[in-house]
Amino acid sequence: MKNLIARCAIALILFACFSFSAQAQNDSVTTPSASGDVSAVEDTLNPDSLVFDDAALAAADSLLMAEENPGLHQQLKTKFVEGNPAFMSLVALVLVLGLAFCIERIIYLTLSEINAKKLMADVEEKVMKGDIDGAKTICREARGPVASICYQGLLRIQESMEDIERSIVSYGSVQSANLEKGCSWITLFIAMAPSLGFLGTVIGMVMAFDQVQQAGDLSATVVAAGMKVALITTIFGIIVALILQVFYNYILTKIEHLTSQMEESAISLLDTIMKYKLLTKNR
Repeated sequence: MKNLIARCAIALILFACFSFSAQAQNDSVTTPSASGDVSAVEDTLNPDSLVFDDAALAAADSLLMAEENPGLHQQLKTKFVEGNPAFMSLVALVLVLGLAFCIERIIYLTLSEINAKKLMADVEEKVMKGDIDGAKTICREARGPVASICYQGLLRIQESMEDIERSIVSYGSVQSANLEKGCSWITLFIAMAPSLGFLGTVIGMVMAFDQVQQAGDLSATVVAAGMKVALITTIFGIIVALILQVFYNYILTKIEHLTSQMEESAISLLDTIMKYKLLTKNR
């Protein structure tokens, strides 16, 4: 189930990213079409014919306003193309893979969260009544690491307290590792995003000096193109790193919450087992 969720998330984000990239490249090729449309509309408003169609006027106004005030999506696509689509695709790929791992972890951690206090209350009630199998059933039917730890402790309820505690601690370490699974990849992508941005800065500077060398003249017009690539790639790399960092901190918060639940539940289970052993011993 977890692998299926991860694959679906990766597929959706990859599809969105590559469709965005393809549309951005198409827009870069067909950018002059907007002015052509305006000129076509202007041709319909020929003063010699003295015919002014309201629909044509409205179309002309809308096209002019679209050119003057492009939307955020259009601006992002324009900057994506200006930053060299071949190189910007690497930054976009880092964003896609990082978001895929983040989404998979968020879904997994969200599904792992349960009402731990209610679970422990139900388990304690069953244990104190001597219904160990009922307590195991409650833990087995519940999801998440808290229920798994309680189930492992109940399996060894007839053993000594030292063995039960050792089993709970060992299995708790395994569950903690499962919670942090994949987080190392997220940190890798967070580090890669600004690094690719800085690499784009260096590449843009090299392009700028190559253009200066070919032109034989140091002018702002010649240097501007390479500098623009350098700055755009750096900006996008930093933005990707910031986005992934926000998701990563949210994931760490959920992991800390689940870890604290596991520790509190383990202590509560040990207290319940101790009470059960004292009760059965007095009998």
